[in-house]
Amino acid sequence: MTRGEASAPEPLDAVLAALRACRLCRDAPLYPPPLPHEPRPVIQAAASARLLIASQAPGTRVHASGQPFTDRSGDRLRDWLGLDRARFYDASRVAIVPMGFCFPGLDGKGGDLPPRRECAPAWQARVLAGLPEIELILVIGRYAQAWHLGPKAAADLTATVTGWRGILAEERQPRILPLPHPSWRNNGWLRKHPWFEAELLPVLRAEVARLLG
Repeated sequence: MTRGEASAPEPLDAVLAALRACRLCRDAPLYPPPLPHEPRPVIQAAASARLLIASQAPGTRVHASGQPFTDRSGDRLRDWLGLDRARFYDASRVAIVPMGFCFPGLDGKGGDLPPRRECAPAWQARVLAGLPEIELILVIGRYAQAWHLGPKAAADLTATVTGWRGILAEERQPRILPLPHPSWRNNGWLRKHPWFEAELLPVLRAEVARLLG
C-alpha cells in the first residue's frame, strides 16, 4: 500500500463473524455491570442490501430466537413496510443493524434496558462500511436517531419524527427516514399522532417498494 492510500474495508463476512463472537459487554464491560446473561448478538446483513433498518436492541423473544423482530413489534414493522416475512428476512436486500446487538436485560420494572453503550462504538462503523449499496436507512427509536442523525436529531423523538419530510429530503447518501419504535407500548403515541399513518406510512411503503421491488 502506498503512503496516503486508504486501506481496503474489512470483508463483511469477517466483521459479522467477529461480531457474533463478541463478549465485550460480558467479559470486559466498559460500563459495568456486565451483561447479566450470555451474549447472543443478533444481526441481519449482506453486502448487497439496499435497505437498512437501524433499530434499538433485541428483546427477550429475539434473544431466544436469534432472529431480529420475531415478536409483535416485528409484525407491526412489517405491516408498516408492506413486506411479508420472506422479503423482510431476505438479507440480500434488507439489513437489520441494531444499536445494541445483544439483549441488554431488564430493568427493575420489567422493561428492556437501553442498548449497551459499548456496542455501537465497537461495531457500527465496521458493519456499515461493509454495506455499500444501502440507499435508505430507517432509524427506529431515539438511540438509532441520535447515532445516525447526530446533532440533527431532536432531543425528543416526537420532534425528530415530526420532521421526517425535511430529513428524508436532505441531500445525503444514504437517505434517512426516522420512525418511532413499532412496540405495542407506543399505541398511545400512534393514536395521538394520526399523521404518522396517514402521511408518513404511504411514503415509507412507496420507498420500500421502489428499493425492493
